[in-house]
Amino acid sequence: MLPRLEIVRRLRPIDLVAPTAVQVETTSGGTFPLPSPAPYVAASTGLEGPVVLHLGEHRLAAVLDDGSVSLDVTGSGTLRSRRFHRAESPIGLGLSLTGTHVTAWSHEGGRWVARARHDLREVVDTRDEAALSALRVELPAGGGTAGGFGQLGLRDVRFVTDEDGTPLREGDSLWLTATSAGPGFFDTAHTSVWRFDPTAVEVSHTADLYFRRPDRSGVFGDHATHLLRSDGRWLVATSTWGDFERPRTRAGRRTPSELRVTLAESTADLLDGRHVLDTRELPLPTDGFPSIATWDPHLVRRDGGWLVGFVSARKFFDFHPAVAGGPALDDLHLLGAATDRTATEGTTLLEVDGEVVVLASDGRDGPRGLRARFPAFDLAMADRGVLDAPYPTNLPWPSLARVGGDWLMASFNGRPAGGKLLGYGTHGDLVVMRSR
Repeated sequence: MLPRLEIVRRLRPIDLVAPTAVQVETTSGGTFPLPSPAPYVAASTGLEGPVVLHLGEHRLAAVLDDGSVSLDVTGSGTLRSRRFHRAESPIGLGLSLTGTHVTAWSHEGGRWVARARHDLREVVDTRDEAALSALRVELPAGGGTAGGFGQLGLRDVRFVTDEDGTPLREGDSLWLTATSAGPGFFDTAHTSVWRFDPTAVEVSHTADLYFRRPDRSGVFGDHATHLLRSDGRWLVATSTWGDFERPRTRAGRRTPSELRVTLAESTADLLDGRHVLDTRELPLPTDGFPSIATWDPHLVRRDGGWLVGFVSARKFFDFHPAVAGGPALDDLHLLGAATDRTATEGTTLLEVDGEVVVLASDGRDGPRGLRARFPAFDLAMADRGVLDAPYPTNLPWPSLARVGGDWLMASFNGRPAGGKLLGYGTHGDLVVMRSR
């Protein structure tokens, strides 16, 4: 079906302040406006410190004192990690706000290391758009840099496509959406857009996408996104991971989650800049099997209708791929589901030799014989074989494009960044494969 793929490069762009979203760059101290469309900002300075964000009446400060890094937060006092507060030969100090989390960083050994982190949910509404529009940054005498938060890693990688599934191209370049990993679990990440040069095997960050929900106020860093062009506009299907909390099970019953798929439409240039998009729910059919949540949407228009690949969870974390189809995105019915899987996601629709094939990723926690591989299915989710490709760590997605006479695959792995304080969620490397 598809030829053997081999890894040709691993990339790991890490930026506290995204180079494309710098708003303040100065060699003198002071307080500067830092209006932001979403709660994803960062600032860095030398060793003078502190570096401070002013959000409404709240002061969020990163402080470096005799090698010890701490946070000063209005209403919470001075916060210091017992195990990870001490920096080793630091040359810089940083501060980030990602979702509801504020993090203090030291720059040491050529990398950013998180030394203190605090959840602000009980302190201030970080997603309030009025407060974000009045955000300010305070830099010490030596100045510094501030702007939109960048990323610790890239995961959930998809090619940006036309509605028929063909990857969008600009000259020789393609485009990717990715989840930009933040300093922690899902709620510190957000969706980003990248120009991809398949010849040099390089990526450059061009845009960030944030989302308003149909049922609550504020701006969220939702991710696991598919961006596509349809009828002269953008469609953006994404997963509401931006405030994910694992639902509790009550008396043996599976409690429904608020994790679901939403859809946005826009005529703006979403390949450049920072954008906040209004969304509506994209209802996905899960009749015939238990489901408490859906995520990982992938859309293709074919034969006058729509196909949507997605993932459904019986509980957390027990999940499998599925496909729906119908004449319109608000009129879908289930085509098939691989309910024998328990740790499979990244559902991707790909045309191969005129036929749509469904690819996915069998995680290492799946049933015996269905682990650490990229399965292929037909639209009824019957097995068609396995993609012949190396399987990186974590749950890498199989996102493929034809480039010349070759197949190119963009995926990721589970390698963390940012230091031991942060735990799971700071992955991964962008892993590029090519057919030989």
